[in-house]
Amino acid sequence: MPDDTGGVEYNPHKKKIAADCFRKANEAIPKGNWDYAVEMYTQSVRLIPDNLMYRQSLRGAEQKMYGNNGTGAKMAGMRLMGVRGKIKKARMSKNWADLEKAAEEGLAVNPWDPQLNADLGDACRELGYQEVAVMSYRESLKVEPGNKEVNTVLAALLEERGEYKDAVECWQRVLKADPHNGTARTKITALEAKSVMDRGGYEAAESTRGVMADHEVARRLGKTKAGEQADGPGMSVEADLQRAIRKDPANRDNYLKLADLYKRDNDLHKSEEQYRKALEVSGGDINIRELHEDVQLDLMRQALQIAKELAQQATDDPAAKQKPAEMAKELMLREIEVLSARVDRYPADMKIKLQLASLFMRTRKWQAAIPLLQVARGDSRIKGDALVALGKCFVYDGKPQLARRQLESAVPEVSFEAQPDLFKDLLYTLGKLCEETKDATAAEDYYQRVLEVDYNYKDALDRLNRLQSGEATSA
Repeated sequence: MPDDTGGVEYNPHKKKIAADCFRKANEAIPKGNWDYAVEMYTQSVRLIPDNLMYRQSLRGAEQKMYGNNGTGAKMAGMRLMGVRGKIKKARMSKNWADLEKAAEEGLAVNPWDPQLNADLGDACRELGYQEVAVMSYRESLKVEPGNKEVNTVLAALLEERGEYKDAVECWQRVLKADPHNGTARTKITALEAKSVMDRGGYEAAESTRGVMADHEVARRLGKTKAGEQADGPGMSVEADLQRAIRKDPANRDNYLKLADLYKRDNDLHKSEEQYRKALEVSGGDINIRELHEDVQLDLMRQALQIAKELAQQATDDPAAKQKPAEMAKELMLREIEVLSARVDRYPADMKIKLQLASLFMRTRKWQAAIPLLQVARGDSRIKGDALVALGKCFVYDGKPQLARRQLESAVPEVSFEAQPDLFKDLLYTLGKLCEETKDATAAEDYYQRVLEVDYNYKDALDRLNRLQSGEATSA
């Protein structure tokens, strides 16, 4: 049961004994009596295991006892073999209390051991000792800063505590170790947006007058609840699914249903978490992976939109104004990564090829887009779009004759009624291309066709007038 400090409630007798042990340990420190100090700190930890100060003092005394040598006791590896066996057994049976005790036993031999610190973090996290868990994971990362698993778990804990900046640093280390990790990119983007909002008072302020209404903040961050607190089965779909998951944690279908429920309610953070759990339970099912990727991309788009709105308000903050561009770049890289894998996975799906080619065009990678578009134009449903995009690629790649052939082939495929914007863009682009290749007659015809449907389209009228008057126009 929680006490008034948010920790676990202990009886006064235990607390007094723990405090006395802590005092005796502190008195032993100036005398250099490290063995006794460690013994007393250990007693305090055993009595009040969620006390962060007790754990920090114990770890510091253990390290000083070994002269800060970074390796612990002599023959530490041999002495820890039995401890690691206890840890393995406790983890398999999910006996977190035994795991915590075994990890502490091992850390008394080598307080720098990264795996033992991570084991202690896992145990404390499961037991609800969140501050001690964070401390332990951080100790582990001091030795192995690139450990993806520890960084991932620590990032989740820090996010729960609202420590977004530190959580971002964890994900950045994950991304450095695994440059293709899409989850890391998504989390970095979303957490940076949440960090900006938090600093601006968008989440924590008691009153959001002059900033944004509470319900609007919740909506934009995806924090609307999928279901209210329910007293029993049948009163809330969310609560029913959560109960089903607790009853059968190996059933991936319940995670998927809950993820879908959260997604429909725009609670994308919770949806992403449930898809991730379903992916883990399924052993990496490719269909679930794609659902997970899709919601990750939605999260990144949501964060980007928030950042854009904040940038408009932050008139005196250059960093805030730069942030949307950085986030947009990260989103595009992630989209390219996801779609590239799907192009390989679904070679017959021409729409995915067109989508990926469009992203390559936005990054000016014409030669990467062209082969995709050449294949995609074979699908009659998207032939016009693919031909227009292909023609533009040839334009930008300096091949005007090839470009014109593709664009002219697109004319019968694109109608003003079905695709008015694409229709006007196609004819206008052809007009400019014909100007550049000195075919004034064809250019006039294309500009006239544009003006027939939109008299104010870009500078088509000016270009037509200059052509008809015999003046040269600039591209």
